[in-house]
Amino acid sequence: MVYGDIGTSPLYALHEALAEEAHLHADPRNVLGVLSLIFWSLILVISIKYLIFILRADNRGEGGILALAALVAPSVRKLGKRVSAAIFLAGLFGAALLYGDSMITPAISVLSAVEGLKVTTPVFDPYVIPITIGILVGLFLFQKRGTAGVGRVFGPVTMVWFVAIGALGLREILMHPGILAAIDPRHAADFFVRNGGTAFAALGGVFLVVTGGEALYADLGHFGARPIRLTWFVLVLPALLLNYFGQGALLLHDPDAIRAPFFLMAPSWALYPMVVLATAATVIASQAVISGAYSLTRGAVQLGYLPRMQVEHTSETHVGQIYVPVVNWLLMLAAIGLVLGFKSSSNLAAAYGVAVTTTMVVTTILFGAAAQHRWGWSFWVAGPVAAGFLVVDLAFFGANILKIPHGGWFPLLVALAVVVMMTTWARGRDILAGRIHAGVLPVTNLLENLQRGGIPRVKGTAVFMYKNPDGVPPALLHNLKHNKVLHERVILLTVLTEEIPRVDRTERSETADVGHGLYRVVLRYGFAQDPDVPAALRRLRLGDWDFKLSETSFFLGRENLLATPGEGMAVWRERLFAFMSRNARQATSFFRIPADRVVELGAQVEI
Repeated sequence: MVYGDIGTSPLYALHEALAEEAHLHADPRNVLGVLSLIFWSLILVISIKYLIFILRADNRGEGGILALAALVAPSVRKLGKRVSAAIFLAGLFGAALLYGDSMITPAISVLSAVEGLKVTTPVFDPYVIPITIGILVGLFLFQKRGTAGVGRVFGPVTMVWFVAIGALGLREILMHPGILAAIDPRHAADFFVRNGGTAFAALGGVFLVVTGGEALYADLGHFGARPIRLTWFVLVLPALLLNYFGQGALLLHDPDAIRAPFFLMAPSWALYPMVVLATAATVIASQAVISGAYSLTRGAVQLGYLPRMQVEHTSETHVGQIYVPVVNWLLMLAAIGLVLGFKSSSNLAAAYGVAVTTTMVVTTILFGAAAQHRWGWSFWVAGPVAAGFLVVDLAFFGANILKIPHGGWFPLLVALAVVVMMTTWARGRDILAGRIHAGVLPVTNLLENLQRGGIPRVKGTAVFMYKNPDGVPPALLHNLKHNKVLHERVILLTVLTEEIPRVDRTERSETADVGHGLYRVVLRYGFAQDPDVPAALRRLRLGDWDFKLSETSFFLGRENLLATPGEGMAVWRERLFAFMSRNARQATSFFRIPADRVVELGAQVEI
């Protein structure tokens, strides 16, 4: 699943680099030049940059650009508030771009596989799009079974896929071994010298061979670095190189095969089986970015950049395997809309790559910051390494920018919308916290009232949740105002999310006895963990008290937000924040608190 995206690129990458739209001819020198670019792109970008260097930048086992940004953030704060904010905002934008990639990858991958039917006969032309949409619907319906379920069903198919594409390429190479000369980088240099600006534009097609780099990094938390590296060097890289060079060998003796070089390598008897196998492989290609989008969403929710959403765990043994329904259905609708709008994989290729290459640039910058400020590399080591990667990234970035008028605007528009939502939610939460905190009393005032004995106490335990651990929760003040009583045991509970994926259970809680039956409890979770408040309370020892859910009431605040002109954000952003807040997953469900043990106390707040 990790290599599904990269593994299905042979379906369209070489075709797009040498297609008529690129104003290049599939003559021998151009074929050797493009193949040389493909070879060195796979070596430099995937083998060296991602497999050797970027996978080192794991945030306690989690990968992806958001995890990398969270890893870097604490280390670069010493550079100043503006610099650290700019670096983290770049990380947010890079992460948001992955949503566009998660929409385009299923559409272009599945559509390019189904288009193989047209190679056999034009009879299938009217049915390509309906078949593609049917497969996409089935793919997204299957997601609730989880990454492990998809892996058990389709994992062996991926193995067969790589063996098959490697065998197809080897067959052509044996007939035309001269194609192996493309390993020489001088062919790539000659390609640029002869074709100039056209060669630079062709880099947009060449880039399609490495578009799965960010997806494999985002899936680091699902599978781990060692199996990802091992699979690449033992199976995936050899199979890809054999197939790309096989396509090149085919073009050397039949330049007209550029219309569908992948499928035309197959013998006539194997064409239909290859279409079926390619379709199954593209389903797995889509799985890599879809599961990456789930992980990204959960991290953004936990870090406070998106509202709470329903997250379902699909494995009892692997905490990283999750399913986010709302993200799943939005990706499905977007992928179907892209197929209907662009109608062919060639048209979709114009939209593909812009998101990933921009994310790759941001990843390289964040990696350089992590190497110097987190791992202690000297500037003279971290700088040249990051600069070397940036040269390659920026070349691809420049070539893909040319695609913006032809569909590349789509992932940028999606990313912009996501960043607006992320920053609006984070800023709105800060404003809301400030409004609420302005009316919060210090705990000492409450203790003075309790000492005077002016507040009646009732049996049982009350848990008041509030994000600020220094004051009296507003829900407690509302309870005193309306009910005029307090439980004999009161827990002032704060749940914090750290900038690391996971917090060990031994470091989960901090407790303090503040007197008069009041306890201050702080629970800490990582951004890749789902908080379970009742489970955490059961492990606490507060004197001789044992937590019993049946004797505990949870008091939560619920704010009715009103968008008002003036301080804060623009009114349209305040309205967006209020809309997101109304549709967020309920706190009771998010913190796994039984609904029948919860009392919500509302307040109206102007933002």
